[in-house]
Amino acid sequence: MRDIHHFIDGKAVAGTSGRFSDVYDPNTGQVQARVALASPAEVDDAVRRAVKAQAGWAAMNPQRRARVMFAFKALLEAHMDELAQLLSSEHGKVIADSRGDVQRGLEVVEFACGIPHLMKGDYTEGAGPGIDVFSMRQPLGVVAGITPFNFPAMIPLWMSAIAIACGNAFILKPSEKDPSVPVRLAELMIEAGLPEGVLQVVQGDKVAVDALLTHPDIRAVSFVGSSDIAQYVYATGAAYGKRVQAMGGAKNHGVILPDADMDQVVKDIVGAAFGSAGERCMALPVAVPVGEATADEFVARMKDAIAGLKVGISTDAEAHYGPVISAAHKAKIESYIQMGVDEGAELVIDGRGLTLQGHEGGYFLGPSLFDHVTPGMKTYQDEIFGPVLQVVRAQSLEEAAALPSQHAYGNGVAIFTRNGLAARDFAAKVNVGMVGINVPIPVPVAYHSFGGWKRSAFGDLNQYGEDGVRFYTKVKTVTQRWPEGDIGDQAFVIPTMR
Repeated sequence: MRDIHHFIDGKAVAGTSGRFSDVYDPNTGQVQARVALASPAEVDDAVRRAVKAQAGWAAMNPQRRARVMFAFKALLEAHMDELAQLLSSEHGKVIADSRGDVQRGLEVVEFACGIPHLMKGDYTEGAGPGIDVFSMRQPLGVVAGITPFNFPAMIPLWMSAIAIACGNAFILKPSEKDPSVPVRLAELMIEAGLPEGVLQVVQGDKVAVDALLTHPDIRAVSFVGSSDIAQYVYATGAAYGKRVQAMGGAKNHGVILPDADMDQVVKDIVGAAFGSAGERCMALPVAVPVGEATADEFVARMKDAIAGLKVGISTDAEAHYGPVISAAHKAKIESYIQMGVDEGAELVIDGRGLTLQGHEGGYFLGPSLFDHVTPGMKTYQDEIFGPVLQVVRAQSLEEAAALPSQHAYGNGVAIFTRNGLAARDFAAKVNVGMVGINVPIPVPVAYHSFGGWKRSAFGDLNQYGEDGVRFYTKVKTVTQRWPEGDIGDQAFVIPTMR
């Protein structure tokens, strides 16, 4: 059986804890590899080596660090197909979706290539008599990223590219469910010219997570995962004096006004709800049509659109989406479908019971559609994270906007309309972190930043973009004076603008 190792000081390193976790092929349900699970001692060793490597990397001028990022970008493009195939083999998403996973991460690497500009500080000449003030951005030291199974390329790249470009060393703890792509990314970054030890990949579970959260040499932790764990990571990391950004779950809504282009709405929502088997924190699992006529038309047309979807193995070029990540997650989604029925929602299309010939052990679920879902239902309140679309009917825009605004999650929301004034007012007032106007999955481009509100995010700074640079750096401000002759009593006076 293939073993997946840690990646320390530029090479694969076998685990010594004696603990392993099975890595499955979601298309077949068969074990295809096992991954080492790090002990606290192994985490400590990786961090200590990163501390040694970080000083030299931080001393390198930002232009030379940017050249490594440029070379890394070129390698990602050259190895795109290889990375996508490896990603699909462990995650289960179709190849086209895996390519998108890598591409969205690559775009943050492109942004990180601009680090010489992004690291510039400010300068004020003559802030006082003979006094100048300037600021500089400096790396934190050794930082860590804890990433989820659903984007094993994109999210590690979101974190590591900016952290490393800023001059930090980075410890990556990827999901144990699909751990191979993060190791391959690290290999390519070494090939691009990154010094050994600046990027370490430590495989593991909660033991490794806790070791990172409590390690005295880890200065900051970035996390993406479920909200309960995000809150735990934030609280624990902060208690140990670390800067923390912890992105949690979501329940994104799509509000459909009567004037919307229904052809485009159906096309957009069927992809946003069921793409990647719904295993996206920016999926759109709740549709909110305004008015009964709008709702009736949307449900009828969505039924037809769902009938045209093909679920297949990840290498099937004609499949719209593949299996979910694990047997346990499939069972959880199925339990939510049954819960929706028990709560009184109308199950229009039931995706349970789907099997593919020759892949009977795979973790496949067909698309499910619920109508007449109400806000009091637990299935509406919870993140299902699967190919399940719920329709909550509203009678006015105000009622529709209140649903995402009052929900515990606040990651993303979309509105579909031709009315610019309504869209503008909705975007300004809705209590959600990321808004799409006729855009179903409003993930910001790499030079903005990604982050939700409420239980979708813990911490003050968002992922990537300029917020990413702020998160992975600290600001030092220098006030300087070069006096002529004896300064006399001025030595006892705080410098002022006078």
